[in-house]
Amino acid sequence: MAVTYNTALTNTRLTDVINAIDAGAGAGYMEVGTTGMAAVLSTIVLAKPCGTVAARVLTFSTMPRVDVAASVAGVAAAAQIKTSAGTLVVSGLTVGLAGSGSDAIINSVNISIGDIVTLTSATITG
Repeated sequence: MAVTYNTALTNTRLTDVINAIDAGAGAGYMEVGTTGMAAVLSTIVLAKPCGTVAARVLTFSTMPRVDVAASVAGVAAAAQIKTSAGTLVVSGLTVGLAGSGSDAIINSVNISIGDIVTLTSATITG
């Protein structure tokens, strides 16, 4: 059976995630990758502060966010978030198109080198 925390505690935990992402001197970033993060296709710099928390959901702010040139070609399926210093904060995020129910929504999951990758929304549910 899954563990469930009360809303106040869940919100506190998600706020701690925001604080960890924003802890570096600059803004944190999301790496969009293939299944299991076998290859990083795109790096998208997040806003600072990176998001807000309400009702057990961390919603990333100031969307859309854009990577103007993907560095590797592949099919996007996963994402992870790091501080500006490169410290991993969140992994195991799903990536998909609008309506997919994924954690991170991008403009296309089929990415070629040099493509513009647009993160249109992202959330983490606690």
